[in-house]
Amino acid sequence: MEYIKNNFDKIVTNYNGKCIVDFYTDWCGPCKLFSKVFEEVEELKKDIKFFKVNTDSNRSTAQKLGIMSIPTIILFENGKEIKRNIGFMSKENLIDFIGD
Repeated sequence: MEYIKNNFDKIVTNYNGKCIVDFYTDWCGPCKLFSKVFEEVEELKKDIKFFKVNTDSNRSTAQKLGIMSIPTIILFENGKEIKRNIGFMSKENLIDFIGD
């Protein structure tokens, strides 16, 4: 898992293939719970790149993407947003969200 501190556009929008981004903050309870789920699914889905973005230290990225609530999870393919989910997800729901 890679934590994006800056250069979100260069990293995600230029990524070739599927990647998933977890937008979170350190003080958010549901974010902390979801972080464990995110890590577990990363171990299962080796063909997808997993990223995390702290919205407190990346406010401009969060604003640009319209992130209003956390956790927000966005699935990208070849640099384009495919879908997003707001709020906690179970392991099974995250696997379904990612798809094949």
